Amino acid sequence: MKFITAEEAVAFIQNNERVFIHGGAATPQRLVNALTNRHEELANVEITHLHTEGDAPYANPLYAKAFRVNAFFIAKNVRPHVNETNVQYIPMFLSEIPLFIRSKKFPIDTAIIQVSPPDVHGYCSLGISVDIAKAACEVAGKIVALVNPNMPRSLGDSFIHHSRITAAVYAEDAIHECGSGAMSETEMAIGKHVSALVEDGATLQMGIGGIPNAVLKFLTHHKNLGVHTEMFSDGILPLVKSGVINGSLKTKHPGKIVSSFAMGSRALYDFIHDNAQVAMLDVAYVNDTSVIRKNNKVTAINSAIEIDLTGQVCADSIGTEIFSGVGGQMDFIRGAALSEGGKPIIALGSQTAKGVSKIVPMLKSGAGVVTTRAHVHYVVTEFGTADLYGKNITQRAQALIAIAHPAHKEELEREAYRLYGKAW
Repeated sequence: MKFITAEEAVAFIQNNERVFIHGGAATPQRLVNALTNRHEELANVEITHLHTEGDAPYANPLYAKAFRVNAFFIAKNVRPHVNETNVQYIPMFLSEIPLFIRSKKFPIDTAIIQVSPPDVHGYCSLGISVDIAKAACEVAGKIVALVNPNMPRSLGDSFIHHSRITAAVYAEDAIHECGSGAMSETEMAIGKHVSALVEDGATLQMGIGGIPNAVLKFLTHHKNLGVHTEMFSDGILPLVKSGVINGSLKTKHPGKIVSSFAMGSRALYDFIHDNAQVAMLDVAYVNDTSVIRKNNKVTAINSAIEIDLTGQVCADSIGTEIFSGVGGQMDFIRGAALSEGGKPIIALGSQTAKGVSKIVPMLKSGAGVVTTRAHVHYVVTEFGTADLYGKNITQRAQALIAIAHPAHKEELEREAYRLYGKAW
């Protein structure tokens, strides 16, 4: 491959283009910075991506004439500017985004990605972030790649031939790492309750953060667990090493850890590198409900911002303020529900750090319903588990109040009585 500088590479991007940026921990910060530095000479460049890590200087309103953001997920680096003139959010199930891209209804002019160096056959790997990047690379007119030996060479559906790369920049930059951090007492209590729902032989879907890590801490005595998840982090590594996670009972990709992207420590990235046990696949496949359901006992663990007394789950906004995105929650909630012996779980702390209840009589005005009341099954807080499936409205309210924080139960009961009257 012929390598050029980052500044030379981003010069291929022109006015009025739509530019895809590789997401998660694979975000090519060097190229992002070089592109943003061209803000005085560019106009109307639309930037699209999922969750990205690192800085997102192009989202600054000062550069609104040069760049506008149309993102499928809102991370903290663009969150301060969401719904401003140049930063907008596209609500869409994660499983459908690659299909949308491939449909040509959302053409991509240039894809900016970070890949491993090519192997002897000329194939680079998208590494820890295949998700929607694979689709973006397939349809992009141009590809600008940061070729980095620190990017793990993941196996599965991660490969792109060097001949597809328009401009390549070589750099040995550190890949973004996410620390797991200490788990709180609340997270540990939730983890213990959730782990009691996990059966031997289950296939797990979980994300990143304190609650998923706490659940995994309590699974050390389980047997023959599998993983089919849109993303994973370091929390699974001890269970893989001990043999608790072995995938032996999975019907789809037995023995394989199936995922679409990963974020964590260098140890996680080293585990993924050239590991035939890990299949990093297109998220259109990983999050396809018809694929998910084929594994038995799919146990999907997702979180929420708030849930109302009927079971409506808001996970992407605080009222009208977009906080994150729809992501893959509904893909896996539905997939787990259709799986034989599956368990869809919403796990959340009973209240915020400021003492505001997350179990509420009604969602905030403008809040987005990510998981509908018809889809929700198990809801878990640090105070226990509520099984809402098949329950009527008043039974749901009673079950949720039972696992609410004691400081809020009386108010919730008053509101439930006001809303449901004699039925209560």
